Amino acid sequence: MRLTAAQALIRFLSAQHVERDGVEQRFFGGCFGIFGHGNVAGIGEALYESPELLTYYQARSEQGMVHVASGYARMKNRLGALACTTSIGPGATNMVTGAATATVNRLPVLLLPGDVFASRRPDPVLQQLEVPWAGDVSVNECLRPVSRYFDRIWRPEQIVPAALNAMRVLVNQAETGAVTLAFPQDVQAEAFDVPESFLRKRVWRIPRPLPDEASLAAAAELIRAARRPLIVAGGGVIYSEATAALRRLCEHTGIPVGETQAGKGSLPYDHPSALGAIGVTGTFAANQLAVEADLVIGIGTRWSDFTTASKTAFKDPDVRFVNVNVADFDAHKHGGLALVGDARATIERLTDLLDGWSGDGGYRARAQELNGEWDAEVSRLYSLGHAPLPAESEVIGAVNDASAPQDVVVCAAGAMPGELHKLWRTRDPKGYHVEYGYSCMGYEIAGALGVKLAAPEREVYVLVGDGSYLMLSSELVTAVAEGLKLTVVLVDNRGYNSIGSLSRSLGLDGFGTLYRYRRNGSLGVDSEDAQDFLPVDLAANAESLGARVFRAGSIAELRSSLEQAKEETRPVVIAVEVDRYEGVPGYDSWWDVPVAEVSSPEAVRAARDEYETARREERSHL
Repeated sequence: MRLTAAQALIRFLSAQHVERDGVEQRFFGGCFGIFGHGNVAGIGEALYESPELLTYYQARSEQGMVHVASGYARMKNRLGALACTTSIGPGATNMVTGAATATVNRLPVLLLPGDVFASRRPDPVLQQLEVPWAGDVSVNECLRPVSRYFDRIWRPEQIVPAALNAMRVLVNQAETGAVTLAFPQDVQAEAFDVPESFLRKRVWRIPRPLPDEASLAAAAELIRAARRPLIVAGGGVIYSEATAALRRLCEHTGIPVGETQAGKGSLPYDHPSALGAIGVTGTFAANQLAVEADLVIGIGTRWSDFTTASKTAFKDPDVRFVNVNVADFDAHKHGGLALVGDARATIERLTDLLDGWSGDGGYRARAQELNGEWDAEVSRLYSLGHAPLPAESEVIGAVNDASAPQDVVVCAAGAMPGELHKLWRTRDPKGYHVEYGYSCMGYEIAGALGVKLAAPEREVYVLVGDGSYLMLSSELVTAVAEGLKLTVVLVDNRGYNSIGSLSRSLGLDGFGTLYRYRRNGSLGVDSEDAQDFLPVDLAANAESLGARVFRAGSIAELRSSLEQAKEETRPVVIAVEVDRYEGVPGYDSWWDVPVAEVSSPEAVRAARDEYETARREERSHL
């Protein structure tokens, strides 16, 4: 069949399927795009000519549409993806942040940026970057370091091996991330004789590989010998659909579980083995047992500094690690015994090998006691009655109470993810969606749109701060256009609250973090007596974008607005102002953020002394 390279690619993408555990599903759920001269006559024409092949979604921001694709892929447990197409130039480079977000979080996203002319006849074209010492460079080189696979299609027939390699990486649970096929605009429109086999339905099987038996036996021996074992559940538990297997393992052995941001929901919050969040944004339940653990079993975690509290969380001098991960790179971290394999299959095999063994009864009882104490602390923080403005913890409590178990909460950056990690009572493995691998401001609304596309039957709640909202609210318009209901709780604390708090702890008075007028040549510091706030009305902005807007001046009004929002069918934004200085405690955790070694302000010097003391607790796990 004679087709343009772009037509061949769209037909190929529409024919790709994945299968795991006997369940087959289409891999691509559609293509987001903003058209320009670099893709309108190629991929744009292919989508226009055959709309039944791949649903086209119109985006308002190139970064935003990649975030939509990340949210979609995560909700699909990496068994589904969206494609994103742009023109060459700023459209392409605007995708870099979204690509990094996808790759850091190991989420499959296909990027199809236009590129300069392969023929070079009209060079330099509009938006072309010229590099005097390299004739084959374009702005798309920016996407190389944030992509797990990159290729440039110089000839139309090259789309065949390029597309197959793209799929190979996208469906690989260990290697997935953003995949970029840079597509010169002239090549997109050029025709070639497409092999029929390239266009046929293709099913990619997602296996569940097991570690070798010797390694599994060694891991079981370490667990049986441990007195205080602790499981750290990461995103791999969710993606491999291993939550039921993990629950069985815990109930048979009594091993308690702490959760990373991506792994939150691995156990229901009220399960006796659930200690909740661990690390910098952890609970006192998880962090206390982490201090004492003599064996740490990491399942599907990449061991970020927030999980390990900058390598201060695990203090037993003889602590050992067992790492279950489909990615060899992550399985070997901290000198752990590497179990390279699928989380669910590996947990099931370990459960068999540990048949008849249970941990110390007193240790199990202590974990259950800590679970109850932590739940009481959450209830306290949900109902502080803080005045005159409510605390963020009260907002979280109101949203948690309004949501059903199957509903999804979405967040990404600022102070809110840390408080959600501690306080959100997860009841469903897919009910918690916080992007904290890249902690990308602006992800929230776009990512939530991807969640809704992947799971239209679920209600989606978005918790977003004013800083993130101002960075990227554009996909609210896309949600309106598509008739997709999101309930956005817009938490206004008049600035960059998370960094304001961090800045104050470093002796910097929150410099540059409050939204204020410039006075006497300065933007001032972050202080409770500051009054000259900028008159920004974010609720009015949301209303202008087509959302149904509520203004909540108290927690009671927020709860009422959340109930009214359930009756709406279009996107809803509920604006609520909170006290930026009323945060949730850190619960015995520390994060390594260097303090200036030499400084004139006394507060900075004092912070440096505290930093030097805390840093002595860091250790390398080898």
